[in-house]
Amino acid sequence: MRKDAGRERTTRRATDRIDPVISAVLSAYSKPVQVRLLALRRLILETARETDGVGAIEEALKWGQPSYLTTETGSGSTIRIDGVRSAPDQYAVYFHCQTNLVETFRELYPELRYGGNRSILLDAADDPPEAALRHCVALALTYHLNRRKRGKL
Repeated sequence: MRKDAGRERTTRRATDRIDPVISAVLSAYSKPVQVRLLALRRLILETARETDGVGAIEEALKWGQPSYLTTETGSGSTIRIDGVRSAPDQYAVYFHCQTNLVETFRELYPELRYGGNRSILLDAADDPPEAALRHCVALALTYHLNRRKRGKL
């Protein structure tokens, strides 16, 4: 596999059927984290389907992490998911650190835990805050679309 700006060349349109390369990355985690990451993947794909303007999602490995890109429409910012290396019982949703996404999430959902300006941190032992995560994912998937709309006002 060739790497291009952190992205391995094994990309494809994301479907509910998981790519073997993505599956292999996720299978390296403990069962509790693996189950949560698979559920998070489903949440991202469902949210993309349900959110106007997003279009098809491309699933790829970026920096060794399952990543979700809006390459068809360019509507959003890349979302990555991964276990937290320093805390084996945690996993995270990562966002581009040069956006204001995590800052916005902090204002909307102060009860969530954050990793700096780049991630939402979650514990594998706890039920995820699904409604909040869906909203945050939708905001990330429409980040550029919403910026373009604001620019036209």
